[in-house]
Amino acid sequence: MDLIFTKEQLPTAAKQFLQIAGDTKVFAFHGEMGAGKTTFIHAICDAKGVKDVVGSPTFSIINEYAYNCDGTKRILFHIDLYRLKDEAEAIQTGVEDCLFSDYPCFVEWPDKAPGIFPPDTMHVHLSIIDSQTRRLTITDK
Repeated sequence: MDLIFTKEQLPTAAKQFLQIAGDTKVFAFHGEMGAGKTTFIHAICDAKGVKDVVGSPTFSIINEYAYNCDGTKRILFHIDLYRLKDEAEAIQTGVEDCLFSDYPCFVEWPDKAPGIFPPDTMHVHLSIIDSQTRRLTITDK
């Protein structure tokens, strides 16, 4: 499945993505530097109604955001594995706990620790078409 969108279409693309995602909890975002992983996850947070300031977790590794769903306060995790060396370091920092917490987890640079992801992880590949346009492809790996 592919979604092609421009920066202006980002809010709509994020909403379409959430509809496609359904009950999936863990999302592994693949893509080169500058492909728009953080930007797309930010748009997902906006679509979910996150009121916190959403930023890149490159240095914190894990950001936790709150949102309301049907009047109930929920949380989601935005995780960036870029600075980690391997799976052992990901486990030490608590990433695995987040992935199996039953809360939505949006993970950038999953190739740094591929063995810790649940089998039902949705793999999201972002690629650059041009300076304003991105392609999002969903796969099972």
